[in-house]
Amino acid sequence: MSLVPALLCSLTALLILAGAALLALLKQDARLGRRIAEIKGRADVRPEGEKAPPMPGLLRPVAALGGLIARSGLLSTGTLAELQATLHIAGMRGRGGLSLFVGGKLLGMAGLPAIMLLMMQEAAWWPSLWLALLGGAGIAGLLTPDLVVRHRRKAYLNALDQGLPDALDMLVICSEAGLGLEAAFERVGAEIGHGHPAVAQEMQTTLQEMRINADRRAALTGLGTRTGLDNLRRLGATLVQTMQYGTPLSQALRSLSAEMRQELLIRFEGRAARLGVLLTLPMILFILPCVFLVVGGPALIQVLQSHN
Repeated sequence: MSLVPALLCSLTALLILAGAALLALLKQDARLGRRIAEIKGRADVRPEGEKAPPMPGLLRPVAALGGLIARSGLLSTGTLAELQATLHIAGMRGRGGLSLFVGGKLLGMAGLPAIMLLMMQEAAWWPSLWLALLGGAGIAGLLTPDLVVRHRRKAYLNALDQGLPDALDMLVICSEAGLGLEAAFERVGAEIGHGHPAVAQEMQTTLQEMRINADRRAALTGLGTRTGLDNLRRLGATLVQTMQYGTPLSQALRSLSAEMRQELLIRFEGRAARLGVLLTLPMILFILPCVFLVVGGPALIQVLQSHN
């Protein structure tokens, strides 16, 4: 069919032109990115002597393509900010997370239809069916990065919710030992990283914001705003209230930790209570037919033998 070679040639030419443009702008883009990061002083600056992990070579062109689209103005500033916040919660921090996400969506939207054309170009199907399959492949490639980010975000929030009571207990110990708020955050973030790395990342990020921003309340409020987790919002509000009214920090954190553990226990009891309802359908489909065969099978066999 003539439609398949034409589409394949068009996609190949488009990819070649995009690759040539990216190769021409790659060095200049990297140099400008480093310069802008040095001027702005981003919040994800690592400690001295610790280098950021290098991006694999296969992902660099994808990230460069996404960065080019992000800077082109096709996406609004609000959309880019929302994507950056979502990727931050999903664990894709740094300058390359947003570029890699946008580039992955574009690559999936163009790459999956091209792969389908290469694998199924000998199939003698109707043009309308070809167009439907190519459109479905493009949509699947466009939505796959969203599904991956959504899964990582959910896992990150679950890990953060489960590790927060332990972090509060450690904060209580640090506060009773005489450490200040910043020192307690630094100590807990360093000690809890092995068991709960998600909690350690959020505490280190909040500590950096507290050191950079003169208003500690904004940094503590951002602890819950950044993730959207209700327990972190309560923690930030509790810490702001202790700073504002001078209430004992250890007592407030101990009460909050007890409430969170009680909520986790209630949540687990709710999941356990749903097991009976969830097991009803498997019982109907798999267990009850076996029971009917065991109970009524011999009688049915006798009835059939008597008729014969």
